[in-house]
Amino acid sequence: MRTKLTMYEAIKGIDDDDHQWREKKDIESALQISRSSFPPDKERLVSLDVFRGLTVALMILVDDVGGIVPAINHSPWDGLTLADFVMPFFLFIVGVSLAFAYKNLSCRFAATRKALMRSLKLLLLGLFLQGGFIHGLNNLTYGIDVDKIRFMGILQRIAIAYLVAALCEIWLKGSHNVSSELSMIKKYRFHWVVAFVITTIYLSLLYGLYVPDWEYQISSEDQGSSTFLNLKVKCGVRGHTGPGCNAVGMIDRMFLGIQHLYRKPVYARTMQCSLNSPNNGPLPPDAPSWCQAPFDPEGLLSSLMATVTCLVGLHYGHIIIHFKDHKKRLNQWILRSFCLLMLGLALDLFGMQLNKPLYTLSYMCVTSGASGFLLSAIYLMVDVYGYKRASLVLEWMGVHALPIFVLIACNLVFLIIHGFYWKKPINNLLHLIGIGK
Repeated sequence: MRTKLTMYEAIKGIDDDDHQWREKKDIESALQISRSSFPPDKERLVSLDVFRGLTVALMILVDDVGGIVPAINHSPWDGLTLADFVMPFFLFIVGVSLAFAYKNLSCRFAATRKALMRSLKLLLLGLFLQGGFIHGLNNLTYGIDVDKIRFMGILQRIAIAYLVAALCEIWLKGSHNVSSELSMIKKYRFHWVVAFVITTIYLSLLYGLYVPDWEYQISSEDQGSSTFLNLKVKCGVRGHTGPGCNAVGMIDRMFLGIQHLYRKPVYARTMQCSLNSPNNGPLPPDAPSWCQAPFDPEGLLSSLMATVTCLVGLHYGHIIIHFKDHKKRLNQWILRSFCLLMLGLALDLFGMQLNKPLYTLSYMCVTSGASGFLLSAIYLMVDVYGYKRASLVLEWMGVHALPIFVLIACNLVFLIIHGFYWKKPINNLLHLIGIGK
């Protein structure tokens, strides 16, 4: 469910028809769909809906097929697969939408209050959906011990990225008009200062912090009784980016508590931890002690670089706002995407691996560049050449992304159907057709 939940906020930005704020009475006010975005000439950009719809389709594909086809499932640690592009795509399109949402501000303090409230509501929603309250498709129970609730998650990460990007757009943009690329950079120069500071803090902590030895407990069933086994992970290193001894995990254990981290880490599918790698499987006889340790892929430190992805998307949205010519938009998008992609690949070549759980700088650059290329291709096909019929399904998915996510991606429809059974819970329609086995 963790990958599916990515969709919930990424499809929801700010509804900015006529570039005005709108207040809603329920939770949707915090999570309004970012599809209502318009370029400067008031013509609707269908490509944004198509981009969002394609990302929704990609999310459903990798979530439902990734377990069968390891090539598109999340990489167990270093490396990049199709599934690893989903989260950055959502963060990127949220950033693009923010450029429209905060284009015209009547009151910065009111806009700040609304951004704070939306982020807070999203954080609380993330705790409910990802904290362990819902026990899964095959379990008709619910509830969570607050002493073990998961604090971070996909929605919480997007809330943090959204808030930082929104505050930058509200308070840190210049007031002068944009007439060229240079003047646009000048207008938003403090946005790049924030991105640079965040990146510097991330790199300093990731490679500068000393990671000492640490311990954790696992429970095991022995003749009907639960026993706890203490496992010690030997580290004593600095700047390590492996699964067991990195600064990302150490910061989460220190500030969040190990009992509040994700208990099914992706590195459990590595060759060191699974005989069926890259799938889950039995532990090898010589498995490292960290193989069963909790690790949150949406942790505190890694969320810093996720925020930079949102800021990159915000910059692409600025290009739409300030340049009406198709050629200028595409030229600037493609140039920036190429530079990001080459920078990310160069960093990977020189030892900074592409890594989604750590959200490394190289990973951020490559996925942001890929997001820019994808937006450029969709924009060229749909908004420039007008091939809209070929993308009607994806556009529909982008326009109706919220109900698709809530009903299908969050498994609500399946959970409801699963709740109706004949005499025994296993006798339900989903089990009959092979879903949830």
